[in-house]
Amino acid sequence: MKTLQSTLLLLLFVPLIKPAPPTQQDSRIIYDYGTDNFEESIFSQDYEDKYLDGKNIKEKETVIIPNEKSLQLQKDEAITPLPPKKENDEMPTCLLCVCLSGSVYCEEVDIDAVPPLPKESAYLYARFNKIKKLTAKDFADIPNLRRLDFTGNLIEDIEDGTFSKLSLLEELSLAENQLLKLPVLPPKLTLFNAKYNKIKSRGIKANAFKKLNNLTFLYLDHNALESVPLNLPESLRVIHLQFNNIASITDDTFCKANDTSYIRDRIEEIRLEGNPIVLGKHPNSFICLKRLPIGSYF
Repeated sequence: MKTLQSTLLLLLFVPLIKPAPPTQQDSRIIYDYGTDNFEESIFSQDYEDKYLDGKNIKEKETVIIPNEKSLQLQKDEAITPLPPKKENDEMPTCLLCVCLSGSVYCEEVDIDAVPPLPKESAYLYARFNKIKKLTAKDFADIPNLRRLDFTGNLIEDIEDGTFSKLSLLEELSLAENQLLKLPVLPPKLTLFNAKYNKIKSRGIKANAFKKLNNLTFLYLDHNALESVPLNLPESLRVIHLQFNNIASITDDTFCKANDTSYIRDRIEEIRLEGNPIVLGKHPNSFICLKRLPIGSYF
């Protein structure tokens, strides 16, 4: 009977027994593992907070709320046009070309217009470029020019008055271009070269050479002239008219039909070869000359 009572009491107290807590070693392991994850989470959160806070601060620092006055100022600055680019803002001529003692050498540098020249310039050599037009403003402030050489360009137009202010100009070469007519020439020229162009007789005014009392050398060969230019000055020594379309001449072309005593003694060379004219048919046209022109006589 006592044994049965003891058993019943044991059964009654068993559910009330709680499991023992984990040992100190187990508690440390679990704590350490949890701490590692916790520190990593804290670091990540701290980094994000700092990064985001810094980013927010930066954004707050850079955001400026403009007032009406600053907005108007920004608007005015945006609308205000830039000043036009002046020719003098381009590359200086003496860097693009070679400037030496009053001479400017701009040869084969692919320029398509006359560059701004130093005011003291006396000689300009702009050969073999891509210049298409000459204007009065190109030389407006360069009064001391004595020689201009534009050989081998693409010039087809020269404005009236381009050379009008060049009172000291002595030599002008426009050879190997695309000219159809001659410009008004300055009065003190001693040499004019316009060979290898497309000039026709109607492109030369009747008095184009009349007042050029210093003109000594005239080169108009390899053009499309139908006749010898009129009123050639007495000062000429060399006249090149070869390889044109000249078909006839008159007794007044080089001489004076009404003055048989007239002698044109300065002329040393006249070239007319390569033209359709037969010089032998015009004997009276050369009686004033010391030397016969070069060309076909038969």
